[in-house]
Amino acid sequence: MTGLHESVFSWITPRLRQLPWRDTRDPWLVLVSEVMLQQTGVQRVLPKWQAFVEEFPRPDDCARAPLGDVLRLWQGLGYPRRARNLHAAATSIVNEHAGVVPSTLDALLDLPGVGPYTARAVLAFAFEADAAVVDTNIARVLARFHGRTLKARDAQLLADAWVPSGEAWLWNQALMDLGATLCRPRPACDECPLSSDCSWRGEGDDPSVGSAGVSVAQPRFEGSDRQARGRLMKALSELPVSLVAVQMVMDRPVDVAHRLVDDLLRDGLIVRDGDELRLP
Repeated sequence: MTGLHESVFSWITPRLRQLPWRDTRDPWLVLVSEVMLQQTGVQRVLPKWQAFVEEFPRPDDCARAPLGDVLRLWQGLGYPRRARNLHAAATSIVNEHAGVVPSTLDALLDLPGVGPYTARAVLAFAFEADAAVVDTNIARVLARFHGRTLKARDAQLLADAWVPSGEAWLWNQALMDLGATLCRPRPACDECPLSSDCSWRGEGDDPSVGSAGVSVAQPRFEGSDRQARGRLMKALSELPVSLVAVQMVMDRPVDVAHRLVDDLLRDGLIVRDGDELRLP
């Protein structure tokens, strides 16, 4: 195992991507980055993360703000339920943890919208605990290296066994960058520091296909419900929208538009005020 660690550390040392959330150990700022990076690429997150942490530098700043303000700042990242969950997590941190992001796995998992990956990411990247994270990039590396399709529990156990004591921060960042740059869906095996010990090396069926945590191709965005909801949320970030204008704003048949509005109302992402819709 020591040789494997040395190979990866030697590879990452001159290549570690410089990202602003990697320069902080503030658990709130790390949590914000991890929630934003769920299902959203780094380049889209960069300006939004900076704007968010300037507006809400502490959990209590976010908790005190109306959800609508959080949703407006979130505009452009997609999946607004994440913004709602982050706002709820901030409220929980203030009400149940005296405004301090908890530092145990169980307490982090109890926060709204925080799952196994995000909880361990906060432990590793904010508290530098010996925690292993398994995102889509690391899940792909694990499955290919071990040469088998992995269930979620297996992937986590294998990741746990790989973490070098006292080096979890850099180790997890290195594996994520490795998966993001070399061990991609179309891998560059010849450049990989793990290639000599890898069980797959690009030969035969890819064991990462179907492994837990490995993302699959997203459904087409153009013409999707996501696109229609996004149009309405964008409009509402500027002004309330009348119910009669919803179909036009969403550019969908009236029955589809009404169904999507009902979904957003049920999720608490919008509210109805008479004959108008607005952000909470």
